[in-house]
Amino acid sequence: SSSLSHEVRESRVSLTARPYPGYRGAMSHSTPAKDGSSRPDGQAYTVVKDEDAWKSQLSPLEYHVLREAGTEAPFVGEYTDTETEGVYRCRACNAELFRSDHKFHSHCGWPSFYAPLAKDSVVYLEDRSLGRLRTEVRCANCGGHLGHVFEGEGYDTPTDLRYCINSVSMTLEPRPAAE
Repeated sequence: SSSLSHEVRESRVSLTARPYPGYRGAMSHSTPAKDGSSRPDGQAYTVVKDEDAWKSQLSPLEYHVLREAGTEAPFVGEYTDTETEGVYRCRACNAELFRSDHKFHSHCGWPSFYAPLAKDSVVYLEDRSLGRLRTEVRCANCGGHLGHVFEGEGYDTPTDLRYCINSVSMTLEPRPAAE
């Protein structure tokens, strides 16, 4: 529908410009665990816990990815190839992040989406940790590391963006069956 197209265009983030006011710039050693309770734009995260609480809630791999900005191995994630319809939520805080109808097969080894559920469901940080510029994507509700977003790769999507997201960072709430 035209409203969805408008919504997707409006959610597009320019990766060559500052994605939001208060953008913090190069974050080569940034992790959610080190960054504390404030979002990159200076607002407080809605969900704040100490690291011991996160460690008791999350598995070691979930903690490594969500709190230490790690990456799960490619092609092994639970949601890499799934086509189940529904809403993807942050595994750490249950916030809605992505919809299955914005998911596409990029063959990169991780689930790929062309837009977040809403513009304010994720926050962006500049990441130079691998010696090159990337844009990190975090949950706007708890600060959990989700993955990265890439622009201009030539995928046939409405936004020309690929949100490359770790499966272990999310849960999938399937769409209820029609009655």
